[in-house]
Amino acid sequence: MMKKRGNPNGWKIALFLAPVLLLFGAFFLYPIIFTAWTSLMKWRGIGTMSFNWFQNYAKLLSDETFRLSIRNNVIWALALGFIQVPLAALAALILARGPRGWRLLRTLYYLPNVISTVALAMVWVAMYNAQYGAINGILKAFGLQGRNWLGDPSTALAAIAGQSVLYIGYFMIVILAGAMNIPLELYEAAKIDGANVLQEEMRITLPMLRGTLVTSVTLAMAYGMRHFEATFLMTGGGPAYASSTMGIALFLKMDALRYGEASAAGMILILLGTLVIVLIRRLLGRDDPMSGTTG
Repeated sequence: MMKKRGNPNGWKIALFLAPVLLLFGAFFLYPIIFTAWTSLMKWRGIGTMSFNWFQNYAKLLSDETFRLSIRNNVIWALALGFIQVPLAALAALILARGPRGWRLLRTLYYLPNVISTVALAMVWVAMYNAQYGAINGILKAFGLQGRNWLGDPSTALAAIAGQSVLYIGYFMIVILAGAMNIPLELYEAAKIDGANVLQEEMRITLPMLRGTLVTSVTLAMAYGMRHFEATFLMTGGGPAYASSTMGIALFLKMDALRYGEASAAGMILILLGTLVIVLIRRLLGRDDPMSGTTG
């Protein structure tokens, strides 16, 4: 029996991979291991650490405001995954048909993605202003009563999430690129068979874009699980923690020099984010050849 020879270029491959693996270990693996270690400690960020074991986790999970933050992150993930991505897909499918001015529309839809999150948040704070905001001005013009959108616990979360899902440009570009790579011969054959536009989209476009859509939903929900910037800038997690997220809870723990609890919050965020991604890939990517879950 002949012995299986190793790859003669193995050392070259290892040499090329070494810098990437080194960076991956230094800036990903080590921080996660350090965070997991400090999550078991009582630590103020300075001075000595003392073992706290799982008390930080127990304290967080028994805290009603932190559980509310988890719920809000799940709402964010669902809103981005199942509202923003479908809106982006709808826009992409329309633009892929090449209507008049589609290049201009493509640019306009993507434009908010190149603007600073801080600038966009400040614009929406002004628009939601209870006295002088444009949204209340439009409502009053139609005889409706305005609201304190960001100051009311019942509307704060919906107001922030509502403006965020409108920025469909990133996923629209991703889906549009996939749609424009679908062979035109498939649509020509469908037209010969008498298919209308809706049937073409349902029977050709969407099945061909399945992998792209699953990836877009996965990315959007991952963004939702780690959401921080817009909420922190617009409400700071208020009022009464109604719009708080795990990222904001983590920041507040660090600001209070409770680094052990902050690390525990970070680990919970990492674990829940990983769980969401795995579930989405399992549920939506079953017949996607790129998902590794083909049945």
